[in-house]
Amino acid sequence: MNLVIDIGNSYSKIFIFNNNTILYTVRFLKMNQKQIAAILKDYPKVQNIILSSVKKIEKKCIDFLNSESQLFIELNHQTILPITNEYKSPATLGRDRLAAIVGAYTILPDSNVLVIDAGTAITYDILTKNRKYKGGNISPGLETRFKSLAHFTGKLPLIEKKQTKKLIGSTTNEAILIGVQKGIEYEMLGFIDTFALQYSDLKVILTGGDTFFFDRKLKKTIFAEPNLVSIGLNRILNYNVEKS
Repeated sequence: MNLVIDIGNSYSKIFIFNNNTILYTVRFLKMNQKQIAAILKDYPKVQNIILSSVKKIEKKCIDFLNSESQLFIELNHQTILPITNEYKSPATLGRDRLAAIVGAYTILPDSNVLVIDAGTAITYDILTKNRKYKGGNISPGLETRFKSLAHFTGKLPLIEKKQTKKLIGSTTNEAILIGVQKGIEYEMLGFIDTFALQYSDLKVILTGGDTFFFDRKLKKTIFAEPNLVSIGLNRILNYNVEKS
Protein backbone atom coordinates (compact mmCIF):
# COMPACT_ATOMS: atom_id res chain seq x y z
CA MET A 1 0.00 0.00 0.00
CA ASN A 2 1.03 3.60 -0.63
CA LEU A 3 0.39 6.77 1.34
CA VAL A 4 0.01 9.81 -0.93
CA ILE A 5 0.11 13.30 0.60
CA ASP A 6 -0.84 16.32 -1.53
CA ILE A 7 -0.48 19.69 0.22
CA GLY A 8 -1.94 22.48 -1.90
CA ASN A 9 -2.67 26.18 -1.48
CA SER A 10 -6.03 25.64 0.25
CA TYR A 11 -6.16 22.07 1.52
CA SER A 12 -4.03 19.06 2.41
CA LYS A 13 -5.27 15.78 0.96
CA ILE A 14 -4.22 12.29 2.00
CA PHE A 15 -4.87 9.09 0.04
CA ILE A 16 -4.26 5.42 0.71
CA PHE A 17 -3.68 3.43 -2.49
CA ASN A 18 -3.67 -0.33 -2.87
CA ASN A 19 -1.92 -0.72 -6.23
CA ASN A 20 -3.98 1.73 -8.34
CA THR A 21 -7.14 1.69 -6.24
CA ILE A 22 -7.98 4.45 -3.76
CA LEU A 23 -8.98 2.83 -0.46
CA TYR A 24 -9.24 5.96 1.66
CA THR A 25 -9.06 9.71 1.31
CA VAL A 26 -9.38 12.64 3.69
CA ARG A 27 -8.93 16.40 3.42
CA PHE A 28 -7.62 18.82 6.04
CA LEU A 29 -7.40 22.59 6.16
CA LYS A 30 -4.05 22.14 7.88
CA MET A 31 -2.34 18.78 8.16
CA ASN A 32 -0.08 17.73 11.02
CA GLN A 33 2.10 14.76 11.94
CA LYS A 34 -0.43 13.44 14.49
CA GLN A 35 -3.08 13.07 11.78
CA ILE A 36 -0.70 11.15 9.53
CA ALA A 37 0.32 8.88 12.39
CA ALA A 38 -3.33 8.04 13.09
CA ILE A 39 -3.91 7.12 9.43
CA LEU A 40 -0.80 4.94 9.34
CA LYS A 41 -2.02 3.16 12.48
CA ASP A 42 -5.29 2.36 10.69
CA TYR A 43 -3.40 1.16 7.59
CA PRO A 44 -0.36 -0.72 8.92
CA LYS A 45 0.32 -2.30 5.50
CA VAL A 46 1.48 1.04 4.05
CA GLN A 47 5.05 0.57 2.87
CA ASN A 48 5.82 3.60 0.69
CA ILE A 49 5.02 7.30 1.01
CA ILE A 50 5.14 10.24 -1.39
CA LEU A 51 4.70 13.90 -0.46
CA SER A 52 3.94 16.78 -2.79
CA SER A 53 3.71 20.22 -1.20
CA VAL A 54 3.50 23.83 -2.33
CA LYS A 55 4.69 24.80 1.18
CA LYS A 56 7.89 24.15 3.08
CA ILE A 57 7.60 21.10 5.33
CA GLU A 58 9.30 20.92 8.73
CA LYS A 59 12.31 18.59 8.93
CA LYS A 60 10.81 16.63 11.83
CA CYS A 61 7.80 15.74 9.66
CA ILE A 62 10.08 14.63 6.80
CA ASP A 63 12.09 12.53 9.25
CA PHE A 64 8.89 10.96 10.56
CA LEU A 65 7.68 10.02 7.07
CA ASN A 66 11.10 8.55 6.30
CA SER A 67 11.01 6.45 9.44
CA GLU A 68 7.53 5.11 8.69
CA SER A 69 8.24 3.86 5.15
CA GLN A 70 10.46 1.60 3.12
CA LEU A 71 10.65 4.30 0.44
CA PHE A 72 9.82 7.97 0.99
CA ILE A 73 9.80 10.55 -1.81
CA GLU A 74 9.35 14.28 -1.49
CA LEU A 75 8.45 15.21 -5.05
CA ASN A 76 10.76 17.74 -6.71
CA HIS A 77 12.22 18.45 -10.14
CA GLN A 78 14.89 15.77 -9.66
CA THR A 79 12.45 12.94 -8.92
CA ILE A 80 12.60 10.09 -11.45
CA LEU A 81 9.48 10.12 -13.65
CA PRO A 82 7.88 7.74 -16.16
CA ILE A 83 7.69 10.64 -18.64
CA THR A 84 10.20 13.06 -20.18
CA ASN A 85 10.01 16.56 -18.72
CA GLU A 86 10.91 19.17 -21.37
CA TYR A 87 10.04 22.18 -19.20
CA LYS A 88 12.90 24.68 -19.51
CA SER A 89 12.82 25.72 -15.83
CA PRO A 90 11.95 22.45 -14.06
CA ALA A 91 12.84 23.81 -10.60
CA THR A 92 10.01 26.36 -10.88
CA LEU A 93 7.42 23.91 -12.18
CA GLY A 94 4.55 23.38 -9.76
CA ARG A 95 4.55 19.94 -8.17
CA ASP A 96 0.80 19.61 -8.78
CA ARG A 97 1.24 20.30 -12.49
CA LEU A 98 3.94 17.67 -12.74
CA ALA A 99 1.90 15.08 -10.86
CA ALA A 100 -1.21 15.84 -12.92
CA ILE A 101 0.70 15.19 -16.14
CA VAL A 102 1.88 11.82 -14.83
CA GLY A 103 -1.73 11.15 -13.82
CA ALA A 104 -2.79 11.88 -17.39
CA TYR A 105 -0.16 9.46 -18.67
CA THR A 106 -1.49 6.82 -16.25
CA ILE A 107 -5.09 7.22 -17.40
CA LEU A 108 -4.46 7.84 -21.12
CA PRO A 109 -1.12 6.28 -22.10
CA ASP A 110 0.09 6.74 -25.68
CA SER A 111 -2.23 9.74 -26.19
CA ASN A 112 -1.84 13.44 -26.81
CA VAL A 113 -3.42 14.96 -23.69
CA LEU A 114 -4.32 18.46 -22.56
CA VAL A 115 -4.65 18.68 -18.78
CA ILE A 116 -6.75 21.57 -17.50
CA ASP A 117 -6.44 22.08 -13.74
CA ALA A 118 -9.11 24.52 -12.53
CA GLY A 119 -8.10 25.67 -9.08
CA THR A 120 -6.68 28.83 -7.50
CA ALA A 121 -4.93 29.20 -10.84
CA ILE A 122 -5.98 27.51 -14.07
CA THR A 123 -3.20 25.57 -15.75
CA TYR A 124 -3.12 24.12 -19.25
CA ASP A 125 -0.48 21.45 -19.82
CA ILE A 126 0.39 19.28 -22.81
CA LEU A 127 1.64 15.68 -22.75
CA THR A 128 2.40 14.09 -26.11
CA LYS A 129 1.67 10.49 -27.06
CA ASN A 130 5.40 9.70 -26.88
CA ARG A 131 5.42 10.63 -23.15
CA LYS A 132 6.94 14.10 -23.49
CA TYR A 133 5.71 16.91 -21.27
CA LYS A 134 5.93 20.06 -23.41
CA GLY A 135 4.88 22.67 -20.84
CA GLY A 136 1.76 24.80 -20.67
CA ASN A 137 0.09 28.00 -19.57
CA ILE A 138 -1.19 29.58 -16.35
CA SER A 139 -4.08 31.99 -15.83
CA PRO A 140 -6.08 33.18 -12.78
CA GLY A 141 -8.69 30.78 -11.40
CA LEU A 142 -12.37 31.42 -10.82
CA GLU A 143 -12.26 32.75 -7.25
CA THR A 144 -8.98 34.54 -7.95
CA ARG A 145 -10.71 36.57 -10.69
CA PHE A 146 -13.65 37.45 -8.46
CA LYS A 147 -11.30 38.59 -5.70
CA SER A 148 -9.14 40.58 -8.12
CA LEU A 149 -12.11 42.59 -9.39
CA ALA A 150 -13.21 43.40 -5.84
CA HIS A 151 -9.66 44.25 -4.70
CA PHE A 152 -8.44 46.36 -7.63
CA THR A 153 -11.61 48.39 -8.24
CA GLY A 154 -13.32 50.92 -6.03
CA LYS A 155 -16.94 49.86 -6.31
CA LEU A 156 -17.21 46.33 -7.67
CA PRO A 157 -18.41 43.82 -5.06
CA LEU A 158 -16.95 40.40 -4.26
CA ILE A 159 -19.11 37.76 -5.94
CA GLU A 160 -19.35 34.07 -5.14
CA LYS A 161 -19.53 31.49 -7.94
CA LYS A 162 -22.88 29.95 -8.79
CA GLN A 163 -24.40 28.32 -11.84
CA THR A 164 -26.29 30.53 -14.29
CA LYS A 165 -27.63 30.07 -17.81
CA LYS A 166 -27.75 33.79 -18.54
CA LEU A 167 -25.52 35.32 -21.20
CA ILE A 168 -26.11 38.99 -20.35
CA GLY A 169 -26.04 40.47 -16.87
CA SER A 170 -28.83 42.87 -15.97
CA THR A 171 -27.19 43.88 -12.66
CA THR A 172 -23.57 44.54 -11.71
CA ASN A 173 -23.46 41.32 -9.72
CA GLU A 174 -24.73 39.34 -12.71
CA ALA A 175 -22.34 41.14 -15.04
CA ILE A 176 -19.37 40.07 -12.91
CA LEU A 177 -20.68 36.54 -12.43
CA ILE A 178 -21.33 35.93 -16.12
CA GLY A 179 -18.27 37.83 -17.31
CA VAL A 180 -15.84 35.87 -15.15
CA GLN A 181 -17.41 32.45 -15.60
CA LYS A 182 -18.09 32.73 -19.32
CA GLY A 183 -14.64 34.26 -19.77
CA ILE A 184 -13.04 31.13 -18.29
CA GLU A 185 -15.32 28.85 -20.31
CA TYR A 186 -14.38 30.58 -23.58
CA GLU A 187 -10.71 30.58 -22.55
CA MET A 188 -10.81 26.82 -22.00
CA LEU A 189 -12.57 26.19 -25.30
CA GLY A 190 -10.04 28.39 -27.07
CA PHE A 191 -7.07 26.47 -25.70
CA ILE A 192 -8.73 23.14 -26.50
CA ASP A 193 -9.41 24.15 -30.11
CA THR A 194 -5.93 25.65 -30.58
CA PHE A 195 -4.04 22.67 -29.17
CA ALA A 196 -6.25 20.25 -31.11
CA LEU A 197 -4.93 21.77 -34.33
CA GLN A 198 -1.35 20.97 -33.31
CA TYR A 199 -1.82 17.63 -31.55
CA SER A 200 -3.87 15.00 -33.39
CA ASP A 201 -6.69 13.16 -31.61
CA LEU A 202 -6.21 15.36 -28.55
CA LYS A 203 -7.73 14.07 -25.31
CA VAL A 204 -8.72 16.53 -22.57
CA ILE A 205 -8.68 15.87 -18.83
CA LEU A 206 -10.24 18.39 -16.45
CA THR A 207 -9.24 18.36 -12.79
CA GLY A 208 -8.99 20.70 -9.80
CA GLY A 209 -11.41 22.17 -7.30
CA ASP A 210 -13.70 23.66 -9.95
CA THR A 211 -13.79 20.54 -12.13
CA PHE A 212 -17.51 19.97 -11.92
CA PHE A 213 -18.27 23.65 -12.35
CA PHE A 214 -16.98 23.62 -15.93
CA ASP A 215 -17.02 20.03 -17.17
CA ARG A 216 -20.53 20.22 -18.68
CA LYS A 217 -19.97 23.64 -20.19
CA LEU A 218 -17.08 22.78 -22.50
CA LYS A 219 -19.22 20.99 -25.13
CA LYS A 220 -16.30 18.71 -25.89
CA THR A 221 -15.48 15.11 -25.08
CA ILE A 222 -13.47 15.44 -21.88
CA PHE A 223 -12.49 13.27 -18.95
CA ALA A 224 -13.28 14.77 -15.54
CA GLU A 225 -10.93 13.37 -12.89
CA PRO A 226 -10.78 15.32 -9.61
CA ASN A 227 -8.11 12.95 -8.20
CA LEU A 228 -5.72 13.29 -11.13
CA VAL A 229 -2.85 14.70 -9.02
CA SER A 230 -3.04 11.89 -6.47
CA ILE A 231 -3.20 9.29 -9.25
CA GLY A 232 -0.05 10.82 -10.72
CA LEU A 233 1.72 10.87 -7.35
CA ASN A 234 0.88 7.22 -6.79
CA ARG A 235 2.23 6.34 -10.25
CA ILE A 236 5.46 8.26 -9.56
CA LEU A 237 5.89 6.44 -6.27
CA ASN A 238 5.30 3.02 -7.86
CA TYR A 239 7.72 3.87 -10.66
CA ASN A 240 10.45 4.72 -8.16
CA VAL A 241 9.75 1.53 -6.21
CA GLU A 242 10.24 -0.42 -9.45
CA LYS A 243 13.52 1.41 -10.12
CA SER A 244 14.91 1.00 -6.60
